Amino acid sequence: MSLAGHHREAGKPARESRFRRWLNDRPDESILTWAFRGLLVATVVVLATDLGEMQSQTPKTGAPAVPGLLPAVEPYLPSVREDVPARPGTTTTTALRDAARFELVADGRLLVEGGSDPGAAERFASEIEKRGSYVTTVVLNSPGGSVSDALSIARMIREKGYDTAVEEGGYCASSCPLLLAGGTERSVAEDASVGVHRIYAASQLAISAEVGMDDAQRISAECQRFLLDMGVDPQVWIHAMETPKEELFYFTADEMVDLKLATRVTQPAD
Repeated sequence: MSLAGHHREAGKPARESRFRRWLNDRPDESILTWAFRGLLVATVVVLATDLGEMQSQTPKTGAPAVPGLLPAVEPYLPSVREDVPARPGTTTTTALRDAARFELVADGRLLVEGGSDPGAAERFASEIEKRGSYVTTVVLNSPGGSVSDALSIARMIREKGYDTAVEEGGYCASSCPLLLAGGTERSVAEDASVGVHRIYAASQLAISAEVGMDDAQRISAECQRFLLDMGVDPQVWIHAMETPKEELFYFTADEMVDLKLATRVTQPAD
């Protein structure tokens, strides 16, 4: 071993001891803050990679695509997991591709079906202003859509104290699990499909790559913070950022409960 190597080894225990003291001096809240920052850094790396790929595929005369604004509004994407295959729901593909619609059905259930298109949050606010007093549970059947609208709807759900549910044969993917997380109580049918993937821009926007990355980081941090505020394990977001936009990470029933994305799993009716 060289002399320099010996000095490096000798200094190692001292550095480790200082690190242990640093951790011991920090309360749990500080450790959580650092963990959140770590998640954000990892998210930025993934988004930066995606942005580079998008720009390399964009014609020279076009503007760069901006990740982080809109997920795919394409239902029944394949599963990224071999052990958890995609399960087509009971709703037609056409119905899920349509813009989000809201319908008050039996037992105080407000059905949210279709993609969260830009403007869906305003329509949801108008709906609960008119019929909100009758609503107890928001039932989700959506392939996702506008992340900003999904976050706005999810916050309204929590503010109103509504429960959320993905019922038997239901489908909740991409940004839809943000709505699910907004519920005070969150029930998911055992045969329902709930999945996440990376958020990205659905169209080419005439803004710079720098502005696009700023927006991507802001929206990504907003999603992470929202899930933490709702009491959902941030591992949900990690699964989303690790999954390509062309696929979905579908959760098992046990995983949803363990990660606190669901508070209970319901069995199919006999």
